[in-house]
Formats: sequence, C-alpha cells, structure tokens
Amino acid sequence: MKPAVLVTRATFPDIVERLREHFDVEDNPHDTLWDPAELRRRLHGKQGVMSHGSDRIDAALLDACPTVKAVCNVGVGYNNVDVEACTQRGVLVTNTPDVLTETTADFGFALMMAAARRIGESERFVRQGDWTKTGIFDMFAGPDVHGATLGILGMGRIGRAVARRGSLGFGMQVIYHNRSRLSPEAETESGALYVDKATLLREADHLVLVLPYSESSHHAIGAGELAQMKPTATLTNIARGGIVDDAALAAALRAGTLAAAGLDVFEGEPMVHPALLGLPNVVLTPHIGSASIQTRRAMASLTVDNLIAALGAGPCGGQPPSPVNAEVLSTDRR
Repeated sequence: MKPAVLVTRATFPDIVERLREHFDVEDNPHDTLWDPAELRRRLHGKQGVMSHGSDRIDAALLDACPTVKAVCNVGVGYNNVDVEACTQRGVLVTNTPDVLTETTADFGFALMMAAARRIGESERFVRQGDWTKTGIFDMFAGPDVHGATLGILGMGRIGRAVARRGSLGFGMQVIYHNRSRLSPEAETESGALYVDKATLLREADHLVLVLPYSESSHHAIGAGELAQMKPTATLTNIARGGIVDDAALAAALRAGTLAAAGLDVFEGEPMVHPALLGLPNVVLTPHIGSASIQTRRAMASLTVDNLIAALGAGPCGGQPPSPVNAEVLSTDRR
C-alpha cells in the first residue's frame, strides 16, 4: 500500500503524476485556499505534505495528524512551519534552496529599478490617458541606478546574487549588512563591502532586503530605521512580510522622507496594508519573486525529490536533497 500524501496547492500536472507513481495523492487542482480546519481534515491520515507558505504547520496541526512524517515546503523560506515542533515529533522538514536564487535576484533588481525609475507611476499615467503632451523635461524623473550605492540587508545566496548584478552589471558601489560577515573571497566575488546597519541605512541609495524572517528580524525596518535613510532613497523588499513595518513605510512614502519602494511581500499577505494601496510611489507585486516557469518547475520538482526520499519511496530514501532539520534523519521515524 502506497503512503498517502497531500499537495496543498495547485501545481504542474506532470509533477502530481510523478508523485502518484510513489504515493496515494490528494491534490488541490482548483487551488482552493484551505483554512486551518480544512487543512487539518485533509492532512489527517497522511504521511507527508507538499506545503506552501500559505499553510501554517504548527504543533496543534501535527498533534491532530500524528501520521505525518515529512513536511516538504515549496520555497526557500519556511516561516510557515514550526520547525521545532516538527523536530520534537520526528517530522522531517525540507525546503527548496538554490533553484530560485538567480530568478529571485533578477526580480528583485527589476522591482528596485521599477521603483527608482517610477515605472509603475508612468505606466498608470499612460493607461489613464493623462499623457496629452510631449516635451515635459522632468516628467517622472527618478534617481539613477547605475553608479549608485546599493545596500543589501541579508547576504545569503539571493543577496549575493543581487550584489553581483549591481557591482558587475551596473557599476554600483555595493555595501551590505548581515548577521555574520562573508569570507574575503565571497566579498570579492560579490563586489560588496561589509558595514554596520546604521551605515547601510545612511549610505544606501537603493536598499534591498533579502533576510529570512524570524522573531529577531520582525520589523527590522521600522520608523526608526526609515528615518535614517536618505529621502531620495528607495527600499525593495523581496524577503518576507513582517520584516518591514508596512504602516511606518507607508507614512514615510506619504511624507516624502523616502522616495519610493518596491514590495513583493507584505505583512498578513494576501492582505496589503490599505495605506500602501493609494500611494503612487510604491510598486506592489503579489509575492512572485521566483515566478519564472523554469524556476517554479524546479522548485516543485525538488519538493517531490524531498518527499520521495523522506518517505523512503525512491532509491535514495531517507536522504532528501535539502533537509531543514537534518537531525531528524538520525532518529527512528517509524
């Protein structure tokens, strides 16, 4: 009898068929967003789950579904999963690092440029029929990106990829702050200089956030931090909602103490703070940083690899490619 697994959101049909070769699969082809009670009902009796950021996997859910042995999250981030609770119960957690690094860095740079060069504002201007005359010399003039100072908060894989784009492609001076400093070799490869957080905020012309969400990084950018930035600066968040105090950001954008922002993630998404919605100087996108076809396929495929291995259904059973709590692998998980 095949192990039973749950796929919580719609994905590529051939990915689901690959899962069916190994598992009894319940999927969600209509991409219904399940509430906690529905998720609990559907997960009951399953051995594994292919989960997404919208699925809260916590101690209460695990206790209600004691057969679960693997939580395989589609995404590099996993703040929707209580990893400690999983580890305590012998439940393996996996994620999908590496495969989305370059695509997310591409998008982050594009979002930063859209905010800086006022692309959202000017696109709406044209669509609304407001472009009635030419020759306005300073129409939608924004700050340059090339040659400017790029600040990066968080310097993991994606942060380093953003740094390379800035230093090598746009001749930017790149500064960064991170919990731990990169090796000299990694700094040279990234073209980046380590600075303290206050210097980062004070000197960056364009600040990009690429740090993981945790209790310690909650509102890492709030009113106090925004007040330290240049009024001509932009802020781009491709990390996680909750890292920025969205209400404080909206106030700074409205007051003109910050020039512009590009946001792909939000506190409480899919809800967006209403104060942001009416502002012209913010570009808003619906958490699509890794949304290229090739990358989303690679993420889904890696999740399947993790699930097959975690539940011992393939030739490399027990050795998933990207475990989060690898210590669980050395325990008896029967």
